[in-house]
Amino acid sequence: MSAEESAKQRRKISYPTILIFEKWINETDARVLPKSRLGEALAYAYSLLSRLSCYVNDGRINIDNNLIENAIRPLALGRKNYLSCGNEASAYRAAIVFSLIGTCRAAGVDPRTWMEDVFSKLPYWQRDGKDLAGLLPRSWAKENQIDQSSTN
Repeated sequence: MSAEESAKQRRKISYPTILIFEKWINETDARVLPKSRLGEALAYAYSLLSRLSCYVNDGRINIDNNLIENAIRPLALGRKNYLSCGNEASAYRAAIVFSLIGTCRAAGVDPRTWMEDVFSKLPYWQRDGKDLAGLLPRSWAKENQIDQSSTN
């Protein structure tokens, strides 16, 4: 389904549900103390309602961040292992590498292939004064005509 079709479906199906939820928040909020747990939860939910309009109006946006959470789960699971980096500078460099690998995966690029190619080009790329952004995984995928449709 295209982004436009998805947005149209969301406006038809999800938007009325959001309006019902907003009405419930307003009605319930009037009956609870603002500093109570429920009152604070209602205020928080109400403050986020405007963000749902992005979801309803833009078919490219997911309602959740499960893709990102699944991508960072291995990092969270390996946190104890990362304590063995040795020092802060090493941990910083490891975080950069993990971030680049995650970006490769999100772009549908094999991290090893990307790294091999980028590391071989990097010295010449900098010498020629090219923008390093051209070597980032999404730019690299476009340049190398990697199909990214499976990841979006």
